[in-house]
Amino acid sequence: MDNFQTVQGGTSSAAMNRPMVQQPQNLPPVYKDNSGLIKTIAIVVISLIAATFIGLFIWIFLQYSEVSNDVDGQIAVAVAKAKDEQASQLEAEFAEREKLPYKTFSGPVDYGQLTFNYPKTWSVYVAADASNGGDYEAFFNPTQVNTVAKDTINALRLTIRDDSFDDVAEEYQKFMDRKDSNLTMQAATINDIPVNRYTGTIPGTDLNGVIVIFKIRDKTAVFQTDSMLFEGDFDAVLETVTFNA
Repeated sequence: MDNFQTVQGGTSSAAMNRPMVQQPQNLPPVYKDNSGLIKTIAIVVISLIAATFIGLFIWIFLQYSEVSNDVDGQIAVAVAKAKDEQASQLEAEFAEREKLPYKTFSGPVDYGQLTFNYPKTWSVYVAADASNGGDYEAFFNPTQVNTVAKDTINALRLTIRDDSFDDVAEEYQKFMDRKDSNLTMQAATINDIPVNRYTGTIPGTDLNGVIVIFKIRDKTAVFQTDSMLFEGDFDAVLETVTFNA
């Protein structure tokens, strides 16, 4: 009986001598720390965005500067042009005022006493006074008359030719009939005076101007400007023409 109790209540020597087996424990999961990589990626992305915005800002600034400079340049050019135009206009107005009051020219009495007004700033040179017959010639030009020749420019050439109107008109018609001629003719009236007005290259020259011819008694008056620059003054002079029929 005692032996049975001993076995039941105690621990056998064999059990005590067995090695103890440690039971596995439930450990928490191990997580890898990626915060450094995330920060690096975030820094790179932010840097790229910042570089993009900086580049965009620089591009916009350069474009603005270019446009601003261009606008400033255009404004400067426009202002300079306006000043030049204003100065030119003032000079033109001054030049027109300086022509006033007009002087009066009167030709020989026996050639119809052709009369007209011309700017007081023009000089006059009578090359042939027809005192012994023939053609009457007078030249007009601002300040001073240029050398009298076919190829020099004067504002106005007046010739009273000792030829009939029909003969003079025929000469110009023959010139217009040439293939190399650009001279054109228009019939008109000035102060009720029938005239032929020719425009283009003046016969025998390379000058581009205007010629007006009309009958005066048995002769022919020829008004000529050697340059289209004087066309306005030329027409103003013609508007004042009178003569004794």
